[in-house]
Amino acid sequence: MLKKLPLSLIIIARNEEKKIAQCLNSVAPWVEEIICVINNCTDNTQAIMLSYGAKVFEESWSGFTDQKNKALNYASQPWILSLDADEEISPHLARSIQSFFYSSDKDNYEGAYWARRTWFLGRWIKHGDWYPDHVLRLFRREKGRFVGGKVHEKIVLEGKSKKLQGDLLHYSFDNINHMSTKFISYGDAFLQDKLDKNLLKFSSTKTVLRSLWRFFRCYIIRLGFLDGYAGFYIAINQGFHALFRYTRLYENKIIHAKPTLRKCDF
Repeated sequence: MLKKLPLSLIIIARNEEKKIAQCLNSVAPWVEEIICVINNCTDNTQAIMLSYGAKVFEESWSGFTDQKNKALNYASQPWILSLDADEEISPHLARSIQSFFYSSDKDNYEGAYWARRTWFLGRWIKHGDWYPDHVLRLFRREKGRFVGGKVHEKIVLEGKSKKLQGDLLHYSFDNINHMSTKFISYGDAFLQDKLDKNLLKFSSTKTVLRSLWRFFRCYIIRLGFLDGYAGFYIAINQGFHALFRYTRLYENKIIHAKPTLRKCDF
């Protein structure tokens, strides 16, 4: 049996019964505490979490950043491991994390980060914007905090972090429809975040250039073409997603502009 590490695993979840067990199986044997913050779950997510000995808390949804900080506030261990329900610690990464704690490294760093590898269209993506996609997920509880908008939060760390070997496995999209639905919800959160901060300035030129750059960076500079058709689709989607999000700002500007008479001239 593996020795429990002084870690609190924190997860936020809503209706993740299909993926949560895979995530927990990869870490439950060696973490001291599991914290889960849920909201409006209508499936078996809570029951599955409880079966792993997790402490489950119901909180109203307030955005990814706030939800993560709520989970962090419930944690009691000196170190935090933050995962999403659709992620899994690979055996290689698990060994690296355990070695980090068994060695003197943990005394010299306040956190650790590693590469994240995504499964998409039947293959592991190895290039482009999606890999290595380094993420900081392990940190001292008193030295880290989640910051950001309503989507794509990040951890701000007081101190140094070390890169660990091994990949965090990411099963983000069930299929293309699921991917499209997720990106629409990200677009909604992006627009709301801009509204909240009153950052509504729109430039069509910058939007077009930003979209083209995202494609070029992903497909050419970061070698996305080496991932075959999946790499091409991801690069196209990266460009379109940028176009979609900022066009939402343009649409909002039109909707709230002074109404003008629509005149048909044909």
